[in-house]
Amino acid sequence: MSIIGVETALFGVEDLELSTRYFVDFGLKIHDRNERETHFRLEEGSNVILRPLDDPSIPASSYVGPGVKETIWGVDTQQSLDRLGAGLAVDREVRKDPDGTLHCLSDCGMALGFRVYRRQAVTFAPDPVNAPFNVQRLNVQRKWRLQANPKTLNHVVFESTDYQSSFEFFRDRLQFRLSDYQNGLGIFGRCDGRNEHHSIYLLNAFAPGLSGRPKFNHIAFGVEDIDELMIGTNYMTRRGWKQGFLKLGRHRVDSALFSYLGCPAGGEAEYEADQDYIDDSWVPREWEANFGTATWIDPIPFFLEQEPAWDVHYMDGSTPAKKEGPDWLAAAREKANAAKTAARQAVADTEAAGGFSRLIPRAPKQA
Repeated sequence: MSIIGVETALFGVEDLELSTRYFVDFGLKIHDRNERETHFRLEEGSNVILRPLDDPSIPASSYVGPGVKETIWGVDTQQSLDRLGAGLAVDREVRKDPDGTLHCLSDCGMALGFRVYRRQAVTFAPDPVNAPFNVQRLNVQRKWRLQANPKTLNHVVFESTDYQSSFEFFRDRLQFRLSDYQNGLGIFGRCDGRNEHHSIYLLNAFAPGLSGRPKFNHIAFGVEDIDELMIGTNYMTRRGWKQGFLKLGRHRVDSALFSYLGCPAGGEAEYEADQDYIDDSWVPREWEANFGTATWIDPIPFFLEQEPAWDVHYMDGSTPAKKEGPDWLAAAREKANAAKTAARQAVADTEAAGGFSRLIPRAPKQA
């Protein structure tokens, strides 16, 4: 079985018109639109769909607030999809749409979908980089752009009240690989049919500044290079959109350039470029949280207080063992256990109330 990435991110939004304008400014192209839905399609064939948060097609789940309310993962073949559905149906309800899309809830109550995905190759051609005595561009300028044009949907991020157990579901039931672990902060997972460093990041909901509730955090889109990332950021800023918490920089944990922008559809949206590409020979590492977050970053006060500890080591590829981690983890442990129990109860309540009756009744229109 190969899951080859996010095929559709279904958003439940509080303001459809505002959220539509945001993603148009962000650089996504409208594929279809009506008074209850805006459907964007990226060049690779992935989709972003916006619907009102109270729309009856929005799946019931344990994840609260606006943002991505269902992640539909693309699968390489019908045979893979059939095997996946049969395996999940052993211990949970799996609903099948007329078009063959499968829907279910994860162990932590996250709404998931699966369908066959014919992902298209896209063209990126980053400009060569010059340095003294290493001239890669002679009498040739770097390309000019007016705004960003994201072509790929790279990953989604969710805040989980038990991020380790949440990852175990993706690892054991969906064959995701452990990419890296930020001690006490979150786990990076890669679907088996993709080589980008991660396809999902499960973030500790009890980390400082977070709500302690399961919710959507952000979605990342691929752009060509730092110029496209910065031009897109400038374009968004000129139109009144605000930068996100980390603003812009380069992550150390996956080498990716990033620019986060606050998103009226929920959470944040990220421009991403130049990340690490890995395969099954990759050895996961455990990082000190702040050290892994950034090699450099648009200055944020707590990152400037002192250089993060150079604390990283290799792992054996399994789920990280539970341990103390940062000081704030000890205080959060009791809250995490209570929230885990509450999340399981919420899933049970959803199922008892016929929760799958509210899942998506229709698939996106095909091009």
